[in-house]
Amino acid sequence: MNRKEIFSSRWGIIFAGLGMAVGTGNIWRFPRVVSQYGGGAFIIPWLLFLFLWSIPLLVVEISMGRKTRLGVISSFGKIMGKNYAWMGTFVAFVTTAIMFYYSVVTGCCLKYFFATTFQGLIKRNASNFWTAFISSRWEPVLFHFIAIGIGAFIIYGGVVKGIERANKILIPALFFLLVVACLRALSLPSAYHGLNFLFSPDLSKLTDYKIWLNALSQSAWSTGAGWGLILTYAVYSHKKENPVLTATTLGFGNNLASLLAAVAVIPTAFSYHWTQIVAQQKVFSEQHLINEVMKEMEKGNQGLTFESIPTLFSQIPGGSFFLALFFLALSFAAFSSLISMLELDTRILMDAGLSRKKSIALIAICGFLLGLPSALSLGFFENQDFVWGLGLLVSGFFFTIAVLKFGTKKFRQEIIPSSEKQIHIGKWFDILVKFFLPLQFLAMVGWWFWKSYSENPQNWFKIFSSSSVLTVLFQWSIALGILLFLNKTITRKLKINNNDY
Repeated sequence: MNRKEIFSSRWGIIFAGLGMAVGTGNIWRFPRVVSQYGGGAFIIPWLLFLFLWSIPLLVVEISMGRKTRLGVISSFGKIMGKNYAWMGTFVAFVTTAIMFYYSVVTGCCLKYFFATTFQGLIKRNASNFWTAFISSRWEPVLFHFIAIGIGAFIIYGGVVKGIERANKILIPALFFLLVVACLRALSLPSAYHGLNFLFSPDLSKLTDYKIWLNALSQSAWSTGAGWGLILTYAVYSHKKENPVLTATTLGFGNNLASLLAAVAVIPTAFSYHWTQIVAQQKVFSEQHLINEVMKEMEKGNQGLTFESIPTLFSQIPGGSFFLALFFLALSFAAFSSLISMLELDTRILMDAGLSRKKSIALIAICGFLLGLPSALSLGFFENQDFVWGLGLLVSGFFFTIAVLKFGTKKFRQEIIPSSEKQIHIGKWFDILVKFFLPLQFLAMVGWWFWKSYSENPQNWFKIFSSSSVLTVLFQWSIALGILLFLNKTITRKLKINNNDY
């Protein structure tokens, strides 16, 4: 491998990994789910699943990428044999399908930063502004194009001058902006109600299985475990890279970003609704205040971020400035994740023999064209988010199968590096992979399908519904069928053999 295609230091992969993990899900999804599902009680299982799901899968990914020095598809082929390379192809496909609409999300974040900074968004009706933007068609397409273009430009620079340099700017800046937003939120009247809700757990709520399953899904999606992204970055790591230490650092860094985002958003929401209660001369009740905030959070990711948050910030002194900081932070988080998705596909094409320049040009063009449906239709966007968001659970399970096929003990001893200076992992890793990871996968997938069916029993069999059970199974089946059919062609192009390990 070209020396230029290796991170300049261990901090290179740490910053790149944090960029991969810390995305819009930390800033707009975590505050929403923690508010909807128990407040402080939610944080307990969320932290637990960091160790039971996320960190183990991150260790597996980093170890595979570091050992094989190849992208996702070739890594699966090397570890499991070429007949199983289709699993790696499915992992890559799911992440790529997410990239197609995630670039639209990134464009929306960028649009709102510019709108707040230059167009006086905070003085307008946030709901009407969002509706006008998303229905204008050309604006979402334009900002989708800008997002893809910026991401491709960064990847074009290579590992050190592109990915590493960008993340060394984006990630410290992102954490700085989140800290500033937290300080401002905590200075608001009655913000302490929000802190109390966030960090004073009601342990009786832990009997609700929904809290546990939502905590597991948030940890699974937020950390990027099972996406194949950190595997791709690990290809460029040094030989002395410690997968356990790196995975743990990324996991805690990701959770810290989530908590900072929650401290920035939730106390602001509590302060706003407390002000409304006082202004309307209603009888103050903390439970009533909590109920009002929970109603706000039920609007979903887009509704919360692009409608509710601008409204909240419009009611505080200096709100326009701090709203601009919020969307700048959100844009940084979106871009740092987007470039990791672009690099995943770029690495695969480079494994097939293409140069970095040709690979990123092809990926950028395809990313823009195949992202157009999500930019033009919110319904299509929501469908793809639902289908492939759930697909990530299958991706994580495929990594589990890869370790089981190779042998958990053998994987631990031969693929995960072990030296006197490395953090060692013991038999607990074997137990996690054999029992806990499959059990968690079955629990999450089963619950999401049951939830989709139970919330709308008349809708589950409609293929073209945005969130039905059948639309998920239908699209998964098509993808898996095509990838199985093309497996021999793909392994031949990537020159994958069975006798490598």
